[in-house]
Amino acid sequence: MLNIRLSDRLITAHPRVLAVAVTAQPRPALQPGSGVVHADLRTQLEAYLADIDHNGQAGTVAALPRPLAMPRRVLLVGVGDGDESGWRTAGAALARVAATDEALDIALPDGTAPDAVRGLAEGLWLASYTFSLTRRRPPAADETRPSDRGFSPGRRDAEVFVDGDPDQVLRKVTLLTTDASDPDGGYATALGQAHSVATATRFARDLTNMPSEEKTPAWFADQVVSNAAGKTGLDVRIWAGDELASTGFGGVIAVGGGSTRAPRLVQLSWQPAEARRHVVLVGKGITFDTGGICIKPREGMKLMRKDMGGAAAIIAVTLAAADLDLPVRITALAPLAENMASGSAWRPGDIVRHYGGRTSECLNTDAEGRVVLADALAYAAAELTPDALIDLATLTGAAGVALGKRTAALYSDNAQLAGELCAAAEAAGERAWRMPLVDDYVRDIASEVADVANTSSAGAGSIAAALFLREFTGPARPNWVHIDMSAPAWSEAADGELAKGATGWGVRTLLRWLSEQ
Repeated sequence: MLNIRLSDRLITAHPRVLAVAVTAQPRPALQPGSGVVHADLRTQLEAYLADIDHNGQAGTVAALPRPLAMPRRVLLVGVGDGDESGWRTAGAALARVAATDEALDIALPDGTAPDAVRGLAEGLWLASYTFSLTRRRPPAADETRPSDRGFSPGRRDAEVFVDGDPDQVLRKVTLLTTDASDPDGGYATALGQAHSVATATRFARDLTNMPSEEKTPAWFADQVVSNAAGKTGLDVRIWAGDELASTGFGGVIAVGGGSTRAPRLVQLSWQPAEARRHVVLVGKGITFDTGGICIKPREGMKLMRKDMGGAAAIIAVTLAAADLDLPVRITALAPLAENMASGSAWRPGDIVRHYGGRTSECLNTDAEGRVVLADALAYAAAELTPDALIDLATLTGAAGVALGKRTAALYSDNAQLAGELCAAAEAAGERAWRMPLVDDYVRDIASEVADVANTSSAGAGSIAAALFLREFTGPARPNWVHIDMSAPAWSEAADGELAKGATGWGVRTLLRWLSEQ
């Protein structure tokens, strides 16, 4: 992860690569900051800007080479209107343009708002994210992997670990400013906030990118335990084996029954003494989805390691809330299962009894995410008395058809809560759109043999899934929000602050919203 620091030493540090901001309105204009860029260099940069086609739009970068002077290269980076969003996009662009440089200095204009510094740092940290797997030594002859960790007994596979991209050279970024630019020390606070948010987002990306041969329910649970260990205010509880059955989590058991890698339900709690509200977060945690007996085609399975993106996000958010010491009590529930086709798999026509006693009829084993979520929602509503109950799930392809790859579908009967979360998503650089919960469609998920069916007989797939989940929210229903984030959970290419692969969608949105509670 990049080392980003603040400095008031200015250009006397002789940076080899310097970035200077260009705003777009009312016309492209250089914003280097007085005292940061000396007069001769500023004159040269203004002449260069007037001579090139630079519109100042956020993320636009033009490079001025200066082989016989210092700095050796100046990057003119567009920041748009100079708001947090524009600086976030600028940071992402600089992370890529300067990726092969050892260090980068960025001149902050006079009067830059702390929010802009937060956006800049988030863009740098998120766009510079990489995920790769490097093989280490094979285990010794007496080392074996239990099947529940994703390896057959006696098989001695090389261990795997996450490492950075060896081609990425950039490791240090210095934000150049003056004492007068930041009289209240807001930049340091903003940088700290950005670091916590970016670290959490990168952690969610790591979890989601991990191949499913390693990422079993037990492996995921282990990551939660190890990352929460020793941190004051964080507690972990895990249901597994017979305890899942005795507690009544029939949905998790049904979906996970076809796999040799047993399911789990993980509860991670953050309980600050001064908490004003209790927010329960539920995240879909299907560590791999074959579709079960209603099996997916090969193309539909290729990215199914991402089907636990919701669980990754809510766990990362809770860890970050502790890091930021947010005064909000948070309970994160991650139902974890691998949906496989086997002789012990659940079948179409099966009746699933969920936590609390409500039942669902399985019409399609590939509609499994809502079945595990139903258990966790019912448990949260009955046992945890949440002031807000929010679930995140890579649930349907239908949401992506409606809203595309960058926007999540948000469902709630609570207009105020829905509005707050949509606004938080926009401010954080993500996007959500409130969709209708059409009561007339409830009849389409009716069952003749259970309380509800797990798929609709009349389409509207994303709405039907949301209506199914609503049936399990009990007394929490007025304060419940469902976010279907399947499409924005994955990016096919680097795009702004997104790296190719898992995006960690939802971490930034939820942390922005929680910080305002």
